[in-house]
Amino acid sequence: MGKLRFATIGTSGITGQFLDALADVGDVEYVAAYSRDAEKARAFGEPRGARRFFGDLSELASCDEVDAVYIASPNALHAPQAKQLVAAGKHVLVEKSFASNEREAEEVFALAREKGVVAMEAMRNIHVGTFGAVRDQLGRLGQVRLVDLGFSKVTSRMARFLAGERVNIFDPRLAAGALMDIGVYCVAPAVALFGRPETVKAVGVTAAVPGADGGDPCRTVDLSGVILLGYADKAVSLTYGKVSDDQLSCQVQGEKGTLVWDQVSCPENLRFFGHEDKGMVYRMERTEGEAIEAAPPARDMACEIRDFRDAVAGALDAGFFERATLDALHVMDEARRQMGVVFPADL
Repeated sequence: MGKLRFATIGTSGITGQFLDALADVGDVEYVAAYSRDAEKARAFGEPRGARRFFGDLSELASCDEVDAVYIASPNALHAPQAKQLVAAGKHVLVEKSFASNEREAEEVFALAREKGVVAMEAMRNIHVGTFGAVRDQLGRLGQVRLVDLGFSKVTSRMARFLAGERVNIFDPRLAAGALMDIGVYCVAPAVALFGRPETVKAVGVTAAVPGADGGDPCRTVDLSGVILLGYADKAVSLTYGKVSDDQLSCQVQGEKGTLVWDQVSCPENLRFFGHEDKGMVYRMERTEGEAIEAAPPARDMACEIRDFRDAVAGALDAGFFERATLDALHVMDEARRQMGVVFPADL
């Protein structure tokens, strides 16, 4: 097998970051760019080394110079574009969130199996080595009982939204909102570590979409929220949002110890705190804990590209990542249902 030849869909900053990371990965190359405007595709792709430029998705799908496509269009387009490309025999690496809902994702994965190609979500924080370190440490904790994962960050686009502008990232007609954009960083590692929960309970801070008709079922968007995942032996709390900044660490609490780390979007600064029985003590003593030797890469997106490349080459079973994607969308579908957030693909 020669180099895996990539095309990109999307010309935003995340696509630029993807190409920066691609340069860190061996046996891959960037060959083509797609945008609805072919000249915009050329303006984006040519300075970055692409040699083919497309404004028609069918032409990209039929191009024999492209093996795989990185899809970074709005969420609502992920599954339709992925299915068209997969049907033409292309491998697809789809930016998070992989699809509007679980049903769409199942359709993409089923078609990929039929066509013998790889479909994978570019969910960076479950591909990095530091997430592997988190998984490796779970056995030291004893029976896990409580988990807290959070990611909230104020977005500069919130001011525009509050001023009455219809902003893509807060537009449910594009399958967007805080949960799909930033909350997924909490949902994905939770289900990757512990599987599909038995129960999902969600409370969201929602708002009306500026300019949406009162009869439009897709008129409500989430700005932040809390999701509780129930398992037979543990409870998992997820907090997320785009209207405030979360300063707390993540933690998994077990009967024998607690694992703590910073940055749910790319785990770092892992620490293990072993349990000490000191009798009737009603406050936790401050300790430094045991530092876990694990450092995130300079460009964390390179990890998902390597896993994707290896899956295409047959050197990696992508089943773990497929299950995580489906389980995460299952959770998010139910959370959105409880919050009253509806996407066109749900109708």
